[in-house]
Amino acid sequence: MAETLLLDKRTQSIVEGYVPEGELLFSLVRFYSIFADGTRIRLLSALAISEMCVTDLSRVLGINQTTVSHQLRFLKDAGMVRTERHGKIIFYSVSSEVVNDVLLKGVEFLGY
Repeated sequence: MAETLLLDKRTQSIVEGYVPEGELLFSLVRFYSIFADGTRIRLLSALAISEMCVTDLSRVLGINQTTVSHQLRFLKDAGMVRTERHGKIIFYSVSSEVVNDVLLKGVEFLGY
């Protein structure tokens, strides 16, 4: 016995058009995977407040500089942070308010 499709054709069409596939799906998975690491969330949260250099981030968050540098490189490659050089020092900041919005929506969803 074949299963009967309970959705009407219009709803089915909307769902099929809305659910991500291909490159968009891959990009969304990559985007959200960035938030699956506690160190990266802490760095992004700090940078949403103020631009900072590696030394400041390391000191404020209590994370060694090598780890901070590695994660910042990852975040920069993913387009989540941008850099600005002031003399010999590189300052990092979030690249878009959307990054902070995603963090805040997560906090809101969790009820904090």
